[in-house]
Amino acid sequence: MKNSQKKGIAAALVGIGAGALAWWQYKRMSPEQKKNLKSKVSNAGDRIKDTAKDVESSISEKYNELKGTAKEKVEQAKS
Repeated sequence: MKNSQKKGIAAALVGIGAGALAWWQYKRMSPEQKKNLKSKVSNAGDRIKDTAKDVESSISEKYNELKGTAKEKVEQAKS
C-alpha cells in the first residue's frame, strides 16, 4: 500500500470519527440549541449563495467587458 493511500485512509477515518462525534453532540442538544444551530447553518448557506451570485455576476461583467475589448482590438487590427 502506497503512502498516499495510507494518508487517504487515515483522513477518511478521521472524517468519519469527526462526523460521528458531531452527530452524537447534536443528539445531546436541547431543542433550543438545535434550533439555534439550524438557524446558523441556514444563515451561513444564505451568505454563501449570495456570495456565489455576486461572484457569478462579477465574472459575467468582466467576461462581457473583455469580449467587447477583444472585438474592438479585432476591428482596429482589420483597419
